[in-house]
Amino acid sequence: MTLMTVHDAHMVYSARTGGLFRSDKVYALTGADLTIAARETVGVVGESGCGKSTLARVLVGVERPTRGTVSYRGRDLWTMGPAERRETVGTRIGMIFQDPATALNRRLPVRRVLRDPLDVHRRGTPAQRDARVRELMALVGLPERVADALPGQLSGGQRQRVAIARALALEPELVIADEPTSALDVSVRAQILNLLLDLKERLGLALVFVSHDIQTVRRMSDRVITMYLGRIVEETPASEVTAHARHPYTRALFSATPGLLDPIDPIPLVGPVPSAVHPPSGCPFRTRCWKADARCAESMPDFTANSGKTEDMHRFRCHHPVSAGESTRDLVVQAGSGAGAGADAHAHAGVTPGKDGS
Repeated sequence: MTLMTVHDAHMVYSARTGGLFRSDKVYALTGADLTIAARETVGVVGESGCGKSTLARVLVGVERPTRGTVSYRGRDLWTMGPAERRETVGTRIGMIFQDPATALNRRLPVRRVLRDPLDVHRRGTPAQRDARVRELMALVGLPERVADALPGQLSGGQRQRVAIARALALEPELVIADEPTSALDVSVRAQILNLLLDLKERLGLALVFVSHDIQTVRRMSDRVITMYLGRIVEETPASEVTAHARHPYTRALFSATPGLLDPIDPIPLVGPVPSAVHPPSGCPFRTRCWKADARCAESMPDFTANSGKTEDMHRFRCHHPVSAGESTRDLVVQAGSGAGAGADAHAHAGVTPGKDGS
């Protein structure tokens, strides 16, 4: 059963740069298509600035897409009336933010932080709300003694447990976790990740997990979404993403993470990520891709056709995908010998490397 559908979503912001009467535009999200099924975990990976957090804000209804639709159980969030949208988003979709130190009101004790959603949506009687607060604290492993503590008096791991409990207060079906462990010590991250996995199974949640830690995303997810410069470029079953992803960028990302048995042997990518203000024509990855040619500069390829169940979905957008049998070592050799391909693609398109935001 599909909970949420995003269709052709775009997010365009006005930048502080540009002329006197016309500011530049930041293309933070471009043509995003995504479905999220009940009880599944969808991981979202990509470099900084690729649009992961923008997509998370669109999913949770914090941002209205400049163009496109975001539907929950078949209803477009932005054609709903304000009261219905507030009820749908507030009670059915939870959000765990990146830094619990800034996501929690530092002036409110834990008890008030957890009770606020219940008060706003008028869930139960006052006594039932107090009981729900105690239940939430037990659910995330917080001792009762911290109920009257302020967030500043808690450790980073305890604050994130409070943030998770708040996201679950109204029994949502879908939780969006935007970099939920990046602000935590390494020793605490595993505890929070295990807690999220346990809660997902116990409560039957669907989870969107956004993170820079791509190996953690792979282990936690059913499907992995790869984003590059505001676009979703591949959607892969998590079990296949390391060795069987077809988009060159996905393979390069996962080749750069350490393994226990093999040394790091990353696929080299030459040059910085292009600007979201002046994105390249065609495929945005072409300026760093060893496979790029003039065709890549001319058009962004459509997604490959996919058949099968949602959890088995594998689709990608690439004119020259990685062959199914190519190993990471094969791609390292190819990328090393074809490092100038991105510059060649620029030349064919009449664009000079270093211009046009790249």
